[in-house]
Amino acid sequence: MKLIADIVEKQATHTQWRRTIHAHPELAYAEHRTAQFVVDKLTEFGIPIEIGIGRTGVVGTITKGSSDRCIGLRADMDALPLQEHNEFEHRSTHDGVMHACGHDGHTTMLLAAAEYLARNRNFEGTVHIIFQPAEEGEAGAKAMMDDGLFERFPMEAVYGMHNWPGQQVGKMATRKGPIMAAMDVFEVKIIGRGGHGALPHLAIDPILIATQLVNQWQGIVSRNVNPIDAAVVSVTQIHAGDAWAVIPTEVILRGTVRSFKPQTRELLRERMKQLTAGICAGNDCEFEWWYDHRFPPTVNAAAETDAAAAACRAILGDQNFNGDVEPSTGSEDFGYMLEEKPGCYVFIGNGSADGGCLLHNPRYDFNDEIIPIGASYWVELVEQQLAPGRGL
Repeated sequence: MKLIADIVEKQATHTQWRRTIHAHPELAYAEHRTAQFVVDKLTEFGIPIEIGIGRTGVVGTITKGSSDRCIGLRADMDALPLQEHNEFEHRSTHDGVMHACGHDGHTTMLLAAAEYLARNRNFEGTVHIIFQPAEEGEAGAKAMMDDGLFERFPMEAVYGMHNWPGQQVGKMATRKGPIMAAMDVFEVKIIGRGGHGALPHLAIDPILIATQLVNQWQGIVSRNVNPIDAAVVSVTQIHAGDAWAVIPTEVILRGTVRSFKPQTRELLRERMKQLTAGICAGNDCEFEWWYDHRFPPTVNAAAETDAAAAACRAILGDQNFNGDVEPSTGSEDFGYMLEEKPGCYVFIGNGSADGGCLLHNPRYDFNDEIIPIGASYWVELVEQQLAPGRGL
């Protein structure tokens, strides 16, 4: 690996930054301490900043020379509503909140890169360093855009990165086109007629109807979606009843739907609602329907993916870069940014997923060993794309 020596030498300091952020996790749009940590560091580096973009977002701007070339680098800051089960010293100090997705590491890698870029400026143009709130299901990317992110900070391309457990340390990956799925969420309330559990013929049992729906919705993926298209329908919550011998009046089903193609996304929504209406009508009950298109798919642009690939190869070597990784049915609100600007989203290996270190696991922890890799990637990307004399 050809990592940047100045960044490698500061790994202990960067690790402390990351663990400080990890110990003080904050949920979507409440990243006040984290944002202040970012502001303090950027100010220390001499980087002009603007705060409060998308409520708690921060943007720093680093400029060299008179070139109008400009790119954006983005990291997310928020944590998850999850109780941490780790026992190490930097574990979460906030009950029910933890950095279980590595946003503490993402923030640190971008801060480390910002420090180096500000002090060396081996490029010609402008880099906007974007620290985004509320990635975890709350569309902080869109909130920043609604606050004028791209109008206030013009950029020709924007880039993102996520750590990936199960991918070896020292390896990175991406692909052209869709790399992460669209995310939709739903809630369906089935309204039957409650009654005695011993006299079901006098009731309309919403639990029985709910189980039919769960089964029928799975048939959409297996029988309505083109087999070569990826799609997921997952019911993740069922809420009903509170007594042994009472058939409840209502059941609430909640869950998530994932897809890559717009036509598949619409098919899933329409068929779910059709099946819900048909099954409820056939069982003489009512339903309430709520369905939200939450995140678009994350779709990498060709030229910007080539740029990201060149930076990955420069620091890791060809053998440690995969330019055609399988897309994930996980989702990212960075997809909103890529709808407006060309760009690329890459995965950076976080090491073995053994021992419960998968994303969103209560024993997950970001691997501090990869901080200099991610920071070096950011710097290499900037220095390649904004090399003096390089045009669009």
